[in-house]
Amino acid sequence: MQTVFLVFFSFKVYLCTMNLTMTILTDREWFLLILGSIIYIALFVLIVQNSRRKILNLQKRLNKVRAIQDAQQAKSSESIEQNKRKIAELEQLIHKLGDENSVLRLELEEKMASLDFANTVAKIESEKRAQAETVVFGSDIYLHVKGLLAKGLAMESEDWKQLEQVVNSVYTSFTERLFTLYPMSEQDYHVSLLIKVRMQPKDIGILTVHSKESVSTTRSRLYQKVFGRKGSSKEWDDFILSL
Repeated sequence: MQTVFLVFFSFKVYLCTMNLTMTILTDREWFLLILGSIIYIALFVLIVQNSRRKILNLQKRLNKVRAIQDAQQAKSSESIEQNKRKIAELEQLIHKLGDENSVLRLELEEKMASLDFANTVAKIESEKRAQAETVVFGSDIYLHVKGLLAKGLAMESEDWKQLEQVVNSVYTSFTERLFTLYPMSEQDYHVSLLIKVRMQPKDIGILTVHSKESVSTTRSRLYQKVFGRKGSSKEWDDFILSL
């Protein structure tokens, strides 16, 4: 009972204090108090909306990255071998079925044909990628860039355009896919473009007029921006080479 009385008494004191405070506040102070509250609420809402937007953008980027990686995985030699094993298993099932259950037999044959077609496409893509590097390394612009390196010179605007053209001609939509993942700066893009043609970090530094350390920072930063987690500069290189 005494505890209840103390709580009730404390509440009355609180109300009296609030009333006194409200009485003491001038119109100007009330205005500032209300204005401050409005600004605080507005900032809070903006922060929440900005955080939500960042999360949504990151999720979109990750979905695009996964789609690209899944497409590359489907064309890998490991995937081809997995498909071969599945085809062999399906052939055994079809053989066991014989003439029984013709509907199931047709479904299995359809799956087998689909896997065989996927393997054919994957082999063609693998051969194209092998030939792509031959095309890039034998191109006039690549040889010109190697000449610039020998002289310790940086690439100029026209050099970048020509290199971009060659890369996109053999690695379809390379530039477009990069920019759908992240709005890159010119330096970000140039570093990634040179990674694609297998230039070493120190050489990238010379060609872009940046230090090796700066190039390394750019690569690791890009990985973090696209994947939403910290990663090494090599991890960004591996991702670029997989595109």
